[in-house]
Amino acid sequence: MSSRITLFSDPVHGFVSVPRGELFQLIQTPEMQRLRRIRQLGVGYMVFPGAEHSRFGHALGAMALMREALKTLVDKGTDISPEEWFAASAAALLHDIGHGPFSHTLEDVLIEGFEHETMSRQLIVGLNARMGGKLGLALQIFDGDYHRPFLHELLSGQLDMDRLDYLRRDSYYTGVVEGRVGVGRIVKSLRVTPQQELAVEYKGGYAVESFLIARRLMYWQVYLHKTVVAGDQVLAACLRRARDLVESGDATALDASAPPLRVFLANKLTTEDIGTPEVLASYAALDDADILYSLKQWRDSGDRILADLASRFLDRRFFRTTVLRSMPPDDQVADWRERVHAWMMASGLEDGAGGEAHSGARSGAQSGTHSEARNEGQAQCRYYCRSGWLRHRAYDRERSPIRIRTSSGPILELTEAADSDAIAALAQEETKAFLCGPKEVPFYPNGADS
Repeated sequence: MSSRITLFSDPVHGFVSVPRGELFQLIQTPEMQRLRRIRQLGVGYMVFPGAEHSRFGHALGAMALMREALKTLVDKGTDISPEEWFAASAAALLHDIGHGPFSHTLEDVLIEGFEHETMSRQLIVGLNARMGGKLGLALQIFDGDYHRPFLHELLSGQLDMDRLDYLRRDSYYTGVVEGRVGVGRIVKSLRVTPQQELAVEYKGGYAVESFLIARRLMYWQVYLHKTVVAGDQVLAACLRRARDLVESGDATALDASAPPLRVFLANKLTTEDIGTPEVLASYAALDDADILYSLKQWRDSGDRILADLASRFLDRRFFRTTVLRSMPPDDQVADWRERVHAWMMASGLEDGAGGEAHSGARSGAQSGTHSEARNEGQAQCRYYCRSGWLRHRAYDRERSPIRIRTSSGPILELTEAADSDAIAALAQEETKAFLCGPKEVPFYPNGADS
């Protein structure tokens, strides 16, 4: 392999050096370059003005931390072959290539039941074929099938390089200082156990505790920020409306959308469709620009709901998100929906005869009973009335425990090694209910946190 390197200047990690060769070739692939056109925080840039950073920068950062961690482990006596070094670096670089436009926001909207890791694997398989099988070991590490599990834990675990990078990176770009993490201290404290599992030296325990606290704070202050949730809901509702129009026979939304988006609007896709050539090709071409282009076209749509939702997103007239300690009673939610329905009729978004006001295929004469019409009209509230749960667990010790190598030698799980009960509390799932809807119809029940 050539000793020449390429330097990337990164505001988070400084200079990231990449050897000229197969790793650099991966960076140059269309699949990786596409990540430059996908924002790391999805809708987050509309809440935090500095959060314009991309998935590409995060991928480079995760790879840089992986190589730093590997060097630390080698310095401590762990033997890592050149093949393992390349495979782990490549897996860290490629771990997010399956993200869709606006990152997590539209995953389940475009493909039902979708998780970006599944698409990442599909795209890595394609790259592996083009590279003559040189990513075979990277795929084993990605899948967790390699006989040295610490390599997979560095890629996907409670202290993986993905999390260490995105917390530090997102804190930097959002300006949320509570997310600052002592990444260097954690990486320098890593070591491999005789069972080939990842552990942290006792002296790094406090840095790990700080990392978990920072992760919790970043989730509630950034990733699950109520305005981010509102933006997510508006964008998702707009895509759902466009697909519903196409399904009803109105092709105007489809014709106005960006070409890579059309296969996802014209079909109700599931995870079983991910491997088909048409879906893979369209997904690999789809990015934030395609969604924004489509929204700009749809804001002039003859369908008033689609036009309203597109305009709301582009002009940042989001819904109001009300965060609650528990979900309100059904009758209270039903009353709210009734008022939203009345507001939609008064605003011209719903025509009162059971159908939404638009000039598409369903704008003709209505039929059926008054009750049926009323139910159909209220069904349009689903674009404007959303409820659900916000969930986060800072530390999932059952799925992937953090091991602490104590000063006396034994290896303990983090909550057993910690000298306070705070970490055990972070292992509990936090759950909050939310209601999201137009600000024109406020909803402030008892128990609201906002």
